[in-house]
Amino acid sequence: MTTYAVTGASGHLGRLIVESLLARGTAPADVVAIARTTAKVEDLAARGVEVRFGDYTDAASLDAALAGVDRLALVSGSEVGQRVAQHRAVIGAAERAGVSRLVYTSILAADTTSNPLAPEHLATEQALAASPIPATILRNSWYLENYTGQIGTYAATGTVLGATGGATIAAATRADYAEAAAVALLQDADGEVYELAGTRFTLADLASAVATATGAEIAHSDVTVERLAATFEEVGMDAGAAAFWAAIDGSIAKGELDTSRTDLEDLIGRPATPLADAVAAARP
Repeated sequence: MTTYAVTGASGHLGRLIVESLLARGTAPADVVAIARTTAKVEDLAARGVEVRFGDYTDAASLDAALAGVDRLALVSGSEVGQRVAQHRAVIGAAERAGVSRLVYTSILAADTTSNPLAPEHLATEQALAASPIPATILRNSWYLENYTGQIGTYAATGTVLGATGGATIAAATRADYAEAAAVALLQDADGEVYELAGTRFTLADLASAVATATGAEIAHSDVTVERLAATFEEVGMDAGAAAFWAAIDGSIAKGELDTSRTDLEDLIGRPATPLADAVAAARP
């Protein structure tokens, strides 16, 4: 019997990885859902999944959470600036627990991109390379939810605002990436690096898809990275955070969240979710 564990199970992606493991026939008793907020996954426990408390900043909790685990999906943390230390703590606990394989959710082209989110992911990849645990790296591109979660704002303002210069973005839903993580966790290969991305579109395409789904008049407005950062500040973001998040659009403008690789479709055995479908599903 192989025991599969997923960190961040109370979050969006981790939860979906657990669901994907179950959907692919993994027995609930063979799945460990590790969560910082276990109350959010009580329903998984009711279905037979073992729920354990685990906090990336609490080494003792990680040791207990990973006891007896064979394969681990390490979902990257959400606290930018703290993730390298947190991920190293999980890797260390995995080594002490005797975990035999590890899957990590990184970012597209982590070793070449200027995306400001990439350095922590690359440092984690390097920590995994130095670990004796065989690892599979899933370099996820952008989540479609980063945009579909703003449909209400787009409809209210009539604008999809960005600083991408009309560049193409290759994105997929969390469910797509979660299914890929489940497949990678279940398969026996290791040492692989997958560049994962789905449907390709521009922000103008996004504006059109949202307009079609909502019936609202929505246009795409492309500005400079500096203007985008200023806009973020105007709505209450501090200057450092505004510059950081605007720089992601600058990275997109360089083509750094686009790829024609089919790694995602190859892993999950189906096309990634189309933009129009994701927008329609998220429509308020």
